[in-house]
Amino acid sequence: MCGFCGFTGDIADRENIIIGMMNKIIHRGPDSAGTHSDEDVTMGFRRLSIIGLEDGSQPMYNEDGSIVICFNGEIYNYQPIKEMLIEKGHVFKSHADTEVLIHLYEEKGEEMLNDLRGMFAFAIYDMKNKKLFAARDFFGIKPFYYGVFNNHLLFGSEIKSFLAFPDFEKEVNTVALENYLTFQYSVLDETFFKGVYKLKPGHYLVYKDGKIDIKRYFQPKFESEKAGLQDTIKKIEDVMLDSVKTHKISDVEVGSFLSSGVDSSFVAATFKGDKTFTVGFDYEKYNEIGYAEKLSEKVGIDNYSKIISTDEYWDSLGKIQYHMDEPLADPSAVALYFVSKLASKHVKVALSGEGADEFFGGYNIYREPMDLQITKLIPKPLRKGIAAIMKALPFRFKGKNYLIRASMDLEDRFIGNAKMFSEKERERILKNPTGKYNHKEITKPYYDFTKGQDDVTRMQFIDLNLWMVGDILLKADKMSMANSLEVRVPFLDKEVFEVARHVQPDYRVNREATKYAFRMAAKDYLPEEVASKKKLGFPVPTRVWLKDEKYYNIVKTAFQSEAAQKYFNTDKIVKYLDDHKNGKADNSRKVWTIYMFLVWYNQFFGNEEKEAC
Repeated sequence: MCGFCGFTGDIADRENIIIGMMNKIIHRGPDSAGTHSDEDVTMGFRRLSIIGLEDGSQPMYNEDGSIVICFNGEIYNYQPIKEMLIEKGHVFKSHADTEVLIHLYEEKGEEMLNDLRGMFAFAIYDMKNKKLFAARDFFGIKPFYYGVFNNHLLFGSEIKSFLAFPDFEKEVNTVALENYLTFQYSVLDETFFKGVYKLKPGHYLVYKDGKIDIKRYFQPKFESEKAGLQDTIKKIEDVMLDSVKTHKISDVEVGSFLSSGVDSSFVAATFKGDKTFTVGFDYEKYNEIGYAEKLSEKVGIDNYSKIISTDEYWDSLGKIQYHMDEPLADPSAVALYFVSKLASKHVKVALSGEGADEFFGGYNIYREPMDLQITKLIPKPLRKGIAAIMKALPFRFKGKNYLIRASMDLEDRFIGNAKMFSEKERERILKNPTGKYNHKEITKPYYDFTKGQDDVTRMQFIDLNLWMVGDILLKADKMSMANSLEVRVPFLDKEVFEVARHVQPDYRVNREATKYAFRMAAKDYLPEEVASKKKLGFPVPTRVWLKDEKYYNIVKTAFQSEAAQKYFNTDKIVKYLDDHKNGKADNSRKVWTIYMFLVWYNQFFGNEEKEAC
């Protein structure tokens, strides 16, 4: 695990420039550093040593030095690939999985990606063909950013490395802000930094003769197949046990995160390690430590835990948003930061449970199509009329939102696990709204791709492509690497998806449970109450804090700041805050979304850029 950065073209003082860029991401690889520089490309690498401890330094070269690579991630099937390449005459100089990528590229070129099993982002420069080839893994576990500035292609694991490049112009992308307010994360290909883009999961990039060519090499697709329940459970069990075992490949000790959910609990119970890590808050309702300790005791694993105090949480927000690169309004990111910090004191690698919900149908919102089924008996025009009346009522009551959503098509009501501000709301609060993109424009390609499939499958596909990449995996990578910890996600495995994509809808979500078949598979390894436990997410007491005078005032100050005045109608956003404090509405998530942007903005565009690492 590591971080890399680089740029193309001949530029004065390029060796010092790349060192400056590398220093911005030193947290991703404190163990060692390396550079490559010539008149065509300059690359820098920071290493966290996991596999090939003695001989895995990067950048790495092929035998004649004509191909150079920087690679972030792990290739879990590198050993059989290495054996195949040796048979074909390739000579290896190291034990690292990185070198497999070089020789596989020599053998197969861009087609190499289909052979890989793992998480990865890499950049290969082919000196003979003067071509840069870069790729991101199947599901977007590892990040890859790029942009062209003054005819130089910049690329790397984190945007903040670009800040040290002399021709990089730092500017807020207001279109990204507008859509962030709806989704709670950066949902567009172009990031919050104008001109900087994210390479999408399952895509690769070729840069040659000053031109960028981006192609898709992997397209996830759900295709359910009729099968017996027991057969489905067995397939899930077998592939997950294999994936957990595979994700343990390492030359250093591996631990596991552990919350109260079935996903992390299954990984912790089956990974055959001896250390788990848990955090909770100083509010009883928001503390999972007691559960984690009991489960760890049952399966014979030591549990290490930490209580995050309220002041610790709030004091960390600037650092969190700095490391995130782009604003993220998910309050659980802070918990992930602290559990990563805790784990990093004991291990270099930790397994986590991300991806289970998107693969196997775990979110509670996936039950909504069943809950709304009875309303389909009411003619659609009548449902829309009832909804219009509900919207016009100035007060809230139980069932109001249900009646409104019952009138809406799936494409209108579901954009993923979070929907903060509607287009009308964000138009009211933004000082200069662009009106560029409504949520249906962003989700349309994914709904078009799944046309004719059941609602649950379509919802999963939206989350797999948007929510999981923009929220779940962003915080997993950035919060772990902020603490020089490698996080691996056994659920997000190519072989696991091959099983998951065929699971029929009622084995994913039914009246009994979400993730139904997976829960059945987990019962042999977990206590019944854990395997059947309703999904909670990671509960964070933001709604409580925002009513507390101390934290209310912190947010109010930010809402009236110079930065807030630049982008928002401050009277409107303060009203959201005041209405929440006074109990008129639960605006905690909307308030938090705005506040996280302002915290992020202060880190990167305040009077001085904050060095939070």
